Amino acid sequence: MTSARLLLTLLAALALSACVTQGTYDTLQMEHEALKKELAQCNTDHEACQSDARSCHADADACQSDLSGSKTRVGDLTDQNNKLNDRLASLVKDKAQLDASVEDMQSALKELQKAKAAADARINEFRALVGRFQSLIDAGKLRVKIVDGRMIVELATDILFSSGSARLSKEGKAAIAEVAQILTGIKDRRFQVEGHTDDVPMKGSTNWDLAADRAIAVVLTMTEAGMPTDRVSAASFGEYRPTRPNDSAEGKQANRRIEIVIMPDLSSLPGFDELERMTK
Repeated sequence: MTSARLLLTLLAALALSACVTQGTYDTLQMEHEALKKELAQCNTDHEACQSDARSCHADADACQSDLSGSKTRVGDLTDQNNKLNDRLASLVKDKAQLDASVEDMQSALKELQKAKAAADARINEFRALVGRFQSLIDAGKLRVKIVDGRMIVELATDILFSSGSARLSKEGKAAIAEVAQILTGIKDRRFQVEGHTDDVPMKGSTNWDLAADRAIAVVLTMTEAGMPTDRVSAASFGEYRPTRPNDSAEGKQANRRIEIVIMPDLSSLPGFDELERMTK
């Protein structure tokens, strides 16, 4: 813009001057050409700058678009990362629960193994007991059974006592003595002799008394045969614990019995030590 004004000034001065020397004209002409070139260069530079500006704007728009895309991608990746963290936390929780479940299962398995070992021990003990009494079982003098989890040697009173009597017969004494010798060999166990009757009323007494007298008679015979006195006791249930209804001769006969109960070893039961401490 400065060059254009200078050119106009020179042309105005030339117009005002009627007399211009050739040298002056040539000089002015050269300056005019130089100014034209400078103006053309300025236009070129201006267009180049505009082109550069447009290119920069385009680059800026592209960068802005890339930035927006990057922000969107970052947001997506952040969401995915949060979801993965949530999933990882869930897996960690599940693993902890699974580990706890495995521990519980292992503990339960150990308890089952203990219970199985105890059950196997009871089965083996019962088999051994049956084996000890096999000859008497085969002779029909007694039978071995499990009642309420207790091992019981059952003898029918009809081969031990006369009707209504608490005096052991000779055959009955021999049978009880043989039973006592076998039971004495079972270490660390105590025995309770239980008397049972049918429901036929006693004259001048009760079935409680008869069952008790019979149980005591068996206990005395057992101690005479070598059973330690601190390992055996007597009890009476009279007619009140029948095994069969008393509505037939067979039922009444089944209910007239002596049961020798092999008392369980309570020290092997779970929690026994704690219960023992509580009672001290």
